[in-house]
Amino acid sequence: MSATQGLPMPGGWTLSMAWMRMPGQTWPGVAASFLCMWVMMMVTMMLPSLVPLLWRHRRSAARTGETRLGRLSAVVAIGYFWVWTVFGIAVFPLGVALVALEMQLPAVARSVPIVVGVVVVGAGLLQFTAWKARHLTCCRGAAEGVTDMLAETGAPWQYGLRLGLHCVYCCAGLTATLFVIGLMDLRAMAVVTVAVSGERLTPARMRADRVVGAIVFGAGLFLTARAILVG
Repeated sequence: MSATQGLPMPGGWTLSMAWMRMPGQTWPGVAASFLCMWVMMMVTMMLPSLVPLLWRHRRSAARTGETRLGRLSAVVAIGYFWVWTVFGIAVFPLGVALVALEMQLPAVARSVPIVVGVVVVGAGLLQFTAWKARHLTCCRGAAEGVTDMLAETGAPWQYGLRLGLHCVYCCAGLTATLFVIGLMDLRAMAVVTVAVSGERLTPARMRADRVVGAIVFGAGLFLTARAILVG
């Protein structure tokens, strides 16, 4: 299968193009383009759920008499997205290697649709785990301990890093789904954005994470069954 034909899965062509070197490009150029795209995508997708936490952090800082509220919020946000940037740097070579395998080994290419379905099923199941619930609670948290942290040097930066790390863990399943469905697919991005925002901004008692998990799990079963029947 040629690179221009893409991967044999929904949105797969856009996933393949995200990791490929086009004519005239260097690998550093490909990596830089990917990283710029990745950062813009993460800012767009995560900002709706991050803004309420930044607002809580700002209110906590204001109660301490802090006057540099805008600066503190900016530092928290930069720390948060720095974690996502590092994560993007880490996954880029993995994506390049997987696409190279898919292009070079026909057996790998044929197995891609089933792998996609299995990954999506796993992402749905992950939504029901205590691990997911723990990190989601941290992402939903009302900036506990912020008042004490503000007295420490570099505290807003550390808070942003910690919040970003919890977010990366919390979004592991949904991010994996985005990778295999189509990293540059605007429809997939929109769906994941709604899912991430919904499970964090709705009251905990509504268990939006379980609803998202059920939908993702069902989609994974459908993709797996279709891949088996078509293959």
